[in-house]
Amino acid sequence: MNAPDPVATRPMPHVLPTYGRLPIALERGRGCWVWDTAGRRYLDALAGIAVNTLGHAHPKLVPALQEQVATLIHTSNYYEIPLQEQLAARLCELSGLVGAFFCNSGLEANEAALKIARKHGHDRGIERPEVIVYEKAFHGRSLATLSATGNPKVQKGFEPLVEGFVRVPLNDLAAVESVAASNPNVVAVFLETIQGEGGIHPARRDYLQGLRRLCDERGWLLMLDEVQCGIGRTGRWFAHQWADIHPDVMPLAKGLGSGVPIGAVVVGPRAVGVLGPGNHGTTFGGNPLAMRAGVETLRVMEEDDLLANAADVGALLMSRLEEGLAGCAGVAEIRGQGLMIGIELDRPCGVLVQRAADAGLLISVTADRVIRLVPPLVMTADEAAQVAEILVPLVRAFLAEG
Repeated sequence: MNAPDPVATRPMPHVLPTYGRLPIALERGRGCWVWDTAGRRYLDALAGIAVNTLGHAHPKLVPALQEQVATLIHTSNYYEIPLQEQLAARLCELSGLVGAFFCNSGLEANEAALKIARKHGHDRGIERPEVIVYEKAFHGRSLATLSATGNPKVQKGFEPLVEGFVRVPLNDLAAVESVAASNPNVVAVFLETIQGEGGIHPARRDYLQGLRRLCDERGWLLMLDEVQCGIGRTGRWFAHQWADIHPDVMPLAKGLGSGVPIGAVVVGPRAVGVLGPGNHGTTFGGNPLAMRAGVETLRVMEEDDLLANAADVGALLMSRLEEGLAGCAGVAEIRGQGLMIGIELDRPCGVLVQRAADAGLLISVTADRVIRLVPPLVMTADEAAQVAEILVPLVRAFLAEG
């Protein structure tokens, strides 16, 4: 008699195991703090991966969303949605761009950007348009955004990848100029202003300015993925504003809805006429609930001066981390801007996620060896100091293990 198959007899989860989860179930939150089902409290330095701009249960956001849920949640884009017009106008005012399309996530926003790039190329008579993308980039997990992503680990097993991408290293303008000289099919450059999943790598100011010049000369679209680094996280509304440039296409998501799923593609004059009726669409995108979340998020951010708070508290946190880890062998670099900070170590450090949680702090590790801190923009100076007080000893102890 054959022995039973241990895989076949193992209880199967109802939720597919696509995540390596911590054994923690979060139940409620307030501000920068969350509590699990066992009643334990954690300082949240992850904000749902840069999503919860206003923290948890914000006293101005909650009643607005309750009101909207009781009024109208979804209608579809067959009809005009006044809140879409309101949010689009505000995003255009803040960015200096001219139009917006709303969807449900950063992945969808990036997919729309890639469709705009291809349509822009076809409109110029280019049959097989190509887009310049980057090493260590991350744009999503659909087949197109996965192909634009620069991480072989997340691409493995999903080949063949979508064609039409030319990859270059970040902050190397000569590499882009070389592609420009040899490839007539290029129609756009697509990059994160600050690479998030790739390890908190900022595009330099002079590099962004060089890309803007090159795109203008070639008639390319400059497409800046601000899904993670946008919406005030660096101390400006959008991270590219530190370089005093305007993109042609800017995908947004994450922090725009403070936890309500939302995505947006904001476009400038060169891209505003590329998509017309029937070229793109969405069922849920731009629904009244998501639009209200976006409108209220931007309103509260402005009323509470959260851009200045992100800059000031982020500078304080960076300073505390640099002081606490000064001279610590194994710390390769501490980098970032505002409340988007990465601590790169010289070795994989994924175990620190659980150790930090055990110490009452929520963080993530990305690119295997970069501790990522993207807390809510409402974080106070005292809370930032607590992040450093918990994290610095954990990093030092981890590196001392050898």
